[in-house]
Amino acid sequence: MSKINLKKILTYGLVVFFIVGAVGNLIGPEKILEDYARWGYPNGFHLVTGSFELLAAILIFKSSTRFIGSLLASCIMFSAILTLSYHAEYSHAFIPLIVFMLLLVSIYLHKQKKLL
Repeated sequence: MSKINLKKILTYGLVVFFIVGAVGNLIGPEKILEDYARWGYPNGFHLVTGSFELLAAILIFKSSTRFIGSLLASCIMFSAILTLSYHAEYSHAFIPLIVFMLLLVSIYLHKQKKLL
């Protein structure tokens, strides 16, 4: 029986999360465009966010770039948490907060691997 590799599950889960987020932002359905407008971001900013999310997913996927990808993704999630908190949308900040914490775990595990 093979062991369940929690680091791989974490990695692939983060990659999928950021790919889904990137696709949603890059396609830009009306709901997302309304959200960005309500938050005061300029037209087209969803494309910037989506591009960074896609880049983060690609970087997290590859072991040699996972650290920098996790840092980029952490910045994206921290920005989302700040935006949602500033606009008092606290219930929507829950998922970015969880993902941010998972990214911190990913960064920690990556650094632990380098130390061994």
